[in-house]
Amino acid sequence: MNIAVCVKPVPDSKYYDQIKIDPVTKTWDRSGIPTVISDLDKHALEAAISIKEKHSGKVAVFTMAPPTMKETIMQALGMGADEAYLISDRAFAGSDTLATSNILAAAIRKAGDFDLIITGNESDDGSTAQVSAQLGEWLEMPHVMNVTKLECDGKTIAVTSKQDNGSIEYEIGLPAVIGVTRKVNKPRFVSIMGLMKAKQKPFNTLTANDITPNLDFIGLKGSPTQPGGIASPEMGRKSELIDGTPQEIAKRILEELHKAGIK
Repeated sequence: MNIAVCVKPVPDSKYYDQIKIDPVTKTWDRSGIPTVISDLDKHALEAAISIKEKHSGKVAVFTMAPPTMKETIMQALGMGADEAYLISDRAFAGSDTLATSNILAAAIRKAGDFDLIITGNESDDGSTAQVSAQLGEWLEMPHVMNVTKLECDGKTIAVTSKQDNGSIEYEIGLPAVIGVTRKVNKPRFVSIMGLMKAKQKPFNTLTANDITPNLDFIGLKGSPTQPGGIASPEMGRKSELIDGTPQEIAKRILEELHKAGIK
């Protein structure tokens, strides 16, 4: 089986308090913040590698990101993927989920025929949970999201999809697109040996000219989702300086606490 996995480099959650938003471009400024593979995408990778180990074939990783994200994507190769495709072009800057899925779909079509495309259900940063279903539409394949369990026999895939009031079981003919949750498996660790082998695996960089996406849906101009106004709330607190002797200060504090209803 040939399996494509879409992964997204995101800011390390340990540094979220350092992320800033440019008030003019309304884009994230992630300068100096370490980048990691989005958590659910690791579960998607694990699912793909496990299926490959059972049915043979290959796992190809696709990501749309700047060229500087190569080292982050190498983690996916170290985990067990066979090849990587980094889709990078200035024309893609500012793409929303619709534009991103259009670009990813074009890259997947360019790379060859795939029996299964797996994504994380949503990313750690945007958490829109839209790209997986949009990929299915662009690729004209059946697609299911919120997958908590899966079993693949090489021709069909049986999945359990979590719903608001329970779950639904589907049996889907391949090719198909699925979006997995963290309940589907436990990702394996990336070993030193895996990272050493990753350096020998194919790493492809694709531009807009290489994949010929629908040009009406790329970049900021091709993104129907536009950010609204951005404002920073006032975070200060009312304060008052209390002078006097320690006894007078303590008495005043007690009086203020009583006024606030604290006894």
